[in-house]
Amino acid sequence: MVHVVVIGAGVIGLSAALVAQSRGMTVTVVDREGPAAGASAGNAGAFAFTDILPLASPGIMRKAPRWLLDPLGPLSVPPAYALRIAPWMYRFWRACSPRAVAASTAAQTALMDLSKAELEPFLALSGTFDMLAKRGNLQVYEGEAEFRASFDGWAARERHGIEFHHMTAAEMAGVQPGLAPRFTHGTFTPGWYSIADPKLYVLALAEAFRENGGVMRIAEVTGVVPTPDGAEVVMGGERISADRVVVAAGAFSHRIAQSLGEAIPLETERGYNTTLPPDALDLRTQVTFGGHGFVISRLSTGIRVGGAVELGGLDLPPNYKRSEAMLRKAKTFLPDLRTTGGVQWMGFRPSLPDSLPAIGRAKASRNVVYAFGHGHLGLTQSAGSARLVADLLADAPPAIDLTPFSPQRF
Repeated sequence: MVHVVVIGAGVIGLSAALVAQSRGMTVTVVDREGPAAGASAGNAGAFAFTDILPLASPGIMRKAPRWLLDPLGPLSVPPAYALRIAPWMYRFWRACSPRAVAASTAAQTALMDLSKAELEPFLALSGTFDMLAKRGNLQVYEGEAEFRASFDGWAARERHGIEFHHMTAAEMAGVQPGLAPRFTHGTFTPGWYSIADPKLYVLALAEAFRENGGVMRIAEVTGVVPTPDGAEVVMGGERISADRVVVAAGAFSHRIAQSLGEAIPLETERGYNTTLPPDALDLRTQVTFGGHGFVISRLSTGIRVGGAVELGGLDLPPNYKRSEAMLRKAKTFLPDLRTTGGVQWMGFRPSLPDSLPAIGRAKASRNVVYAFGHGHLGLTQSAGSARLVADLLADAPPAIDLTPFSPQRF
């Protein structure tokens, strides 16, 4: 029987572990802190299948200079990290060309379609189907100019068969009452799903994995060493032998890839949020404030206000003024929101310059599979990524073309 070691107990690693188990493999998961300890715990809880447009785009480049002037705005780079991230930013800029964006959008769409198709069967497999909700997403705009500026993006979605409905302010009030009058237009996407609570979901995946005979270990992996018949996972002075290894360690994955001789330009989108009590607002759908870079979501455990991008790496301390700034804006945008009693959080979203994850075999060994770099779409793409990882582990033809996701594409 094939023995697989999965490095990482977030939503990508545990999803891959469960699908590998379903194909008859024995699986050990190793994580530095345990399940749901990283970005998988604090995301907005959305399966954003309509979010096919890459972050790297001409539109973001037009907005970036204005955003970067505001240290608490939707996009920031702490001065202490600016020089270090410069090579990544150069690759990001190159990925913003129309040709690159078209290619990334096509690849992202293929992965989104696969992930949506795989989601409900995966929820049934893991016993988590009752955690799924289908409340949609409302993207709101301040004025006619911002609304019309979004049309190219919606046209791209329409070409890919994504359902959406443009709305007036009166129509938006029927979907989500209480929006401030500054929001004059909106677009509702019904195909945007959500999970009850992302942390509870990943913990449930961990429990299902254990019930299926999986082994969970807490240890920091410092490297992977190829062997003639597989690979060894190095954890301090200990090594675990495996037939196959999956590197799904989120924002720390590039450090493990370095042990295999690969320099993959993985960076960290530091995301911030505040989770308020469940009665903080009568929230009926997820609302996206695209011009301000954050969303507000209903979870079973509360109302979560969060988002934005801080490109600050793994080592700088959190700047919770960013959470506070988003919460103040949310109160302005939804005046009925009660902002007391919240819990702040910061997490590391692993991101690659072209907004596509790395899914494929390591250059040093076909027995090592990479699955990381999903940015803010890890939950969304988890079921599809798990299917692809299992295909690679089983030496089966992958469900979609993996060329755009090659870890060696940079």
